[in-house]
Amino acid sequence: MTPPNVPLATPPTPPSTPLAKQLLRRKSVAQLMAESSGDIETPPPGAGGTPAGTGPHLTRSIGLLQLSAIGIGATVGTGIFFVLNTSVPEAGPAVVVSFVIAAITAGLTALCYAELASAIPVSGSSYSYAYATLGEIVAFGVGACLLLEYGVSASAVSVGWGQYLNEFFHDAFGFTLPNVIAQPPGDGGYVNVPAMVLVTLCCLLLVRGTKESATLNAVMVGVKLVVLLLFVAIAFSGFQSSNLKPFAPLGFSGISTAASSIFFSFIGLDAVSTAGEEVREPHRTLPRAILIALIVVTALYIAVALAAVGAQKWTLFQGQQAGLAQILRDVTGQTWPSIMFALGAIASIFSVTLVVIYGQTRILYTMGRDGMLPPAFASVSPRTGTPVWNTVVVSIGVSLLAGFVPLDVLADLTSLGTLVAFTVVSIGVMVLRRTHPDMPRGFRVPGFPVTPLLSVAACIYVISGLHTLTFGFFAAWLTGAALIYFGYSIKHSRLRGAD
Repeated sequence: MTPPNVPLATPPTPPSTPLAKQLLRRKSVAQLMAESSGDIETPPPGAGGTPAGTGPHLTRSIGLLQLSAIGIGATVGTGIFFVLNTSVPEAGPAVVVSFVIAAITAGLTALCYAELASAIPVSGSSYSYAYATLGEIVAFGVGACLLLEYGVSASAVSVGWGQYLNEFFHDAFGFTLPNVIAQPPGDGGYVNVPAMVLVTLCCLLLVRGTKESATLNAVMVGVKLVVLLLFVAIAFSGFQSSNLKPFAPLGFSGISTAASSIFFSFIGLDAVSTAGEEVREPHRTLPRAILIALIVVTALYIAVALAAVGAQKWTLFQGQQAGLAQILRDVTGQTWPSIMFALGAIASIFSVTLVVIYGQTRILYTMGRDGMLPPAFASVSPRTGTPVWNTVVVSIGVSLLAGFVPLDVLADLTSLGTLVAFTVVSIGVMVLRRTHPDMPRGFRVPGFPVTPLLSVAACIYVISGLHTLTFGFFAAWLTGAALIYFGYSIKHSRLRGAD
């Protein structure tokens, strides 16, 4: 019994967790795997978010062919249909070398992705890998880069969609949309209406839900490959060696700048790892699909670039709309190849935009599930089974970027976000080898640790070729991300109760 007039003792206040420990807290590999299978306990008291194990979970139903098609489909069309219009003026015919440099960088990183994907086959891509290896603050930064990578890439791709739509209207019906509504500011217009319409259509499809998406994507990949192979065959028939002279009119600096700008054309390789929770035998299937997609995409990109600069003088690419379709019309003197190619490009770019927006919504879903973002991002409509609110927010942001920001700025921002995420993945491989040396891996990076170190060096080299203005935009983006993390995420992280 407490004596009178003696105040009750106040319970001691639990010691606060040091900031450094909060920033570097990691999600264990076991926890990531448990979440992917739905076998996860309710978070301890004080943890942010909701139980990750509640509600339906993804099923492993995707095989090697379908997953490879996802990687190829999400990559082919991301930039090849229009990126030459901005990269050839920077490098000249040597843009072929720029593609080789970008492919080598992507290839080194793909090997690192393959090992992490085989060891940790979960959703979230490099965000989840960073969470398991480098800590929460790094993971959140990678998540911000992924949002930039996917969201801005979708915007850049949709900008190119309007160009081929106009090319089709011109050849098939003899009219085009006026530039004021068909181009963004800085490129001769006020707002890119076709791009915004495309994003809106993708949003409606994603909100409604998807059926037999893997099979449909495989069909679309076939359409893309046929269209680009058609271009290569026709363009090579008009190949003139004189168009390759001078080969590198702007020197090696121009080649480097172009390599940096076109790197976003390889973004789809990251998309393979976002399907980690839906793949059968993921330890073997994920690395194989990544490498298959890399080989097919690289060969196709280099063939298209060489055919294009051989069929048309490099000085004519500057400001050219729907350049590949224009080359076909010039080579054949007829409109039917251009019409076929424009239709193929319209369908291809539509599917890529859809897949990229889908990828971004799933990154946001994973971050919302972890408490890094408000739980609304992880909410799923019981009627459609899709994250409706998440998808609408993403689509509005992508639509505004596509409508009002020039293509060259979008491409460089996407490249920088992609390269930063790729760098973290390469570092993560080395960290996981040290912290979990005995973990089963379906694929191991050859030449370790030289290969991941070369991957980091290659990414840094390509980053150095980007325009100065791009770094300013990127710094502003990361500043905004830091404000969100310290204002919300650090307090609501599901790992908070485990500190």
